[in-house]
Amino acid sequence: MFTTIKDFSEYWKSNSDGTRRILNALTDKSLGQSVAEGHRNIGRIAWHIVTSIPEMSERTGLKLEGPKADAPLPKSAKEIKEGYDAAAKSLLEQVEKNWTDETLQIEDDMYGMMWKKGLTLRILGDHEIHHRGQMTVLMRQAGLKVSGTVGPSKEEWSKYGAPPPEI
Repeated sequence: MFTTIKDFSEYWKSNSDGTRRILNALTDKSLGQSVAEGHRNIGRIAWHIVTSIPEMSERTGLKLEGPKADAPLPKSAKEIKEGYDAAAKSLLEQVEKNWTDETLQIEDDMYGMMWKKGLTLRILGDHEIHHRGQMTVLMRQAGLKVSGTVGPSKEEWSKYGAPPPEI
């Protein structure tokens, strides 16, 4: 849980940069890649990340710029990335402008449970990380280069002068 706006801001900037690296690698063709029939594809997971930002934020009283929670799935990777950029930027701006450290202690009804705003922000970030992980598997299946988001990807180890991890 975040207890200061400063901590959230630093976290969100780093977290959203990681998500942008993943979204930047997507192609229109890759959006249809899924692990199996009847499961979300890359495009649907990416858009779910985007629309979760306003959906969760609105439950805390914030009003964000960018795609709304019920916005239809775009047809291009570029539109998904643009939607993410708008929502992620707006979340950071709205939190920094409208909330204080004390605000982070206020509870909201989140899906039938009472969550402090600082917890909601943390869960929003964790939710994004979870779905980024799903996307990286699908990206490899689609033949896309995977960028590291928290540490280097297998392909990036050589940039650090290190051998890739053992398989």
